Amino acid sequence: MVSSAAADHHDATGLSEQLTVNFTVYNYDRRGRGQSSDTAPYTVEREIEDIEALIHDAGGEASLLGSSSGVVLSLDAASKLGACVTKLYLFEPPFIVNDSRKPVSAEYVQHLNKLIESGLRSEAVEYYMTEAVGVPAEFLEYMKADPSWQSMENMAHTLSFDGMIMGETQSGKPLSTGRWNVSVPTLILTGENSGSLFNDAAKALTELLPLAKHYTLPGLDHSAVIVAPAVVAQTIINEDVK
Repeated sequence: MVSSAAADHHDATGLSEQLTVNFTVYNYDRRGRGQSSDTAPYTVEREIEDIEALIHDAGGEASLLGSSSGVVLSLDAASKLGACVTKLYLFEPPFIVNDSRKPVSAEYVQHLNKLIESGLRSEAVEYYMTEAVGVPAEFLEYMKADPSWQSMENMAHTLSFDGMIMGETQSGKPLSTGRWNVSVPTLILTGENSGSLFNDAAKALTELLPLAKHYTLPGLDHSAVIVAPAVVAQTIINEDVK
């Protein structure tokens, strides 16, 4: 299981528990989060090496389940590792492929790193929320009252990691046809209530990958992995890609 930005294995515990009925699940802390260490300078290639090591421990082949920005890391890993990755389950790729919303700034990663270097961890989370996620600024004070904000602050130094992984996929331009060489069965999931951004992104990715299909989860949104893990897991099981 490849988690999203500002998330560790705890965020996917419910989903991993549901999936263990049908799968052997490796729910790990990505580099720099939870109990996982990191080695500077960060590179995306090291995250792919981490996934490769887990696949080796799993017997040499595995499916990847990626959520949000974890979708992109899963695609990068599948493209580089070839036959080691047998299937992909991708929940809500956060691509910006048209004018459905403002693209992420080209200086996004650089600005995040400056905030972290200055010890401004909460400000880094604010910037991530407004610039990358698209949360209106007036909602931030309510979000700060939730315990999850402190958890995101603790992982704020990894936000730029996901920014590097995303690359130009949030630029408002069509997806590059040359970034991923992926021809494994792929199930792309989006929530019915997630809005046009995620559904447009899923459609674009479905058209790009030769063995992809897209399924919409009725009544759910981007929080489905956390708030409705049983529904997500059962959909993966029922729609298991062949």
